Amino acid sequence: MGKLRASPRRTLDSFPIKGTNKIIKPGDAVLMRPPEPSKPSYIARVEKLVSDARGNVRVHVRWYYRPEESIEGRRQFHGSKEVFLSDHFDVQSADTIEGKCTVYSFKSYTKLESVGNEDFFCRFEYNSKTGSFTPDRVAVYCKCEMPYNPDDLMVQCEECSDWFHPACIDMTAEEAKRLDHFFCQTCSAEGQKKLQNSHAASKHSDTKVGTKRRRR
Repeated sequence: MGKLRASPRRTLDSFPIKGTNKIIKPGDAVLMRPPEPSKPSYIARVEKLVSDARGNVRVHVRWYYRPEESIEGRRQFHGSKEVFLSDHFDVQSADTIEGKCTVYSFKSYTKLESVGNEDFFCRFEYNSKTGSFTPDRVAVYCKCEMPYNPDDLMVQCEECSDWFHPACIDMTAEEAKRLDHFFCQTCSAEGQKKLQNSHAASKHSDTKVGTKRRRR
């Protein structure tokens, strides 16, 4: 009597996360259990879900790297919720998935009213072999010429519309929050003149100060 042929592997459209009522599909971002409990959850994008003959499900993923996992490490402008979409692909047991998360584009993240524990953002793709990033250049702000970190408090000049970190203009965060108007060093003389001419020095504040969001 011949042996029964095992059922072939099949690709799944979705898969329920063990112990939860959440369903994942290709394209979703997920939190995955790290080998060491003391480390934060890994973050990955689901590329494919495959079930074998025994019903075991394997998830094909593309890893997101945290800044501290990159060759250069975390830098001043990296946000606390920033991740990089890497070129590192892998296959893991679906049982290592802890939950779903959301990885926003940088633009969408900066428009959030509040940021949850499962909210992240990505503005770079990362080559894990060379340590290079795409894009390799982004807009910079302030006297320090750093890319924007959405966690940092910044104040906007009413004349040139550039943004500045309070510390870079010899100001504390508390002082920045109390500003009614702000003109950077380059625009100060012209800005003060415009204020006087337009009687703008009133109780109404035009100065934009903030991180544009709060955490929940």
